[in-house]
Amino acid sequence: MSDDPRQTAARYRLDQELRESGLASDPPETADAPQRGSTAAERAAYVETSIQQAIRRGEFDDLPGAGKPLPDLGGSHDPDWWIRRKIENENLTGLGPPALTLRVEHAELDERMDAIRHEAEVREALEDFNRRVIEARRQLLGGPPVVTPTVDVEERVRGWAERRRDAVPVASPPPPPRRGWFRRR
Repeated sequence: MSDDPRQTAARYRLDQELRESGLASDPPETADAPQRGSTAAERAAYVETSIQQAIRRGEFDDLPGAGKPLPDLGGSHDPDWWIRRKIENENLTGLGPPALTLRVEHAELDERMDAIRHEAEVREALEDFNRRVIEARRQLLGGPPVVTPTVDVEERVRGWAERRRDAVPVASPPPPPRRGWFRRR
């Protein structure tokens, strides 16, 4: 049992309210009695009193998002709203049904291919992408339909080679070596 006068006063007020409303049939709490009532109404009254005291003390002031509307309200009911928000906030990728992940991967395909150095690896990555698109079309697991097109490997390889050729800067001659102070003549 704590000796905090605020908690003692809160318990006293709670006991008074419970006795006035007729919910408390037992004598007021003593030092040996439990801190909270055992019925649902007594517990609810205790929680409400604790919340009101915290509000008066200002513990709920300056919370993040205070006074701002809740985002994404008013749309259709989505039972997985919290998953979608977590994915957006954490910037997670590769999650979701194959139709959506393949669509995102298709949009970023050129950027991914530009990061690869060898033509054979580019071909292999494009063939793997096509294989996964075809496999996703064959599966009947539900979810949105797969509308992502397969890619023409030869055309994409040519585009990769052109971008790579255009991106290579003209090499300037290296600067002449500097002589150290100990080698001067």
